[in-house]
Amino acid sequence: MTTYEDFQRATLFFDAKDYAGAARLLAPIAAENPGNRAVLELLARAYFHSAQLGRAEAAFRRLVDLDPCNGWAHEALARTLERRSRHDEARTYRNMAQAMGVNPADKVDVSLTAANLA
Repeated sequence: MTTYEDFQRATLFFDAKDYAGAARLLAPIAAENPGNRAVLELLARAYFHSAQLGRAEAAFRRLVDLDPCNGWAHEALARTLERRSRHDEARTYRNMAQAMGVNPADKVDVSLTAANLA
């Protein structure tokens, strides 16, 4: 199976709300393609939705590092930090996202992608 086919399969798992399964498929793809923001975003979202918040935080931080102008990534990181009861730290990322024109996410609205926010 090609990397693209693996990614498509992981997307199907994510769409079926099998977030842990999607994360298991996406983790090796992300490791092999560390600069691929689409893979990293879906992996971070899968971690977030499967309550693997430490991993979600690391993945969202990596996404912010790769694309510091991605307001959605800042918002997603803020939401992850809030779920980890780190509200003061989250405020920094939430303010950055708002400065970039991103509205605060609802409690579980992190499943939106940057494309949905345009």
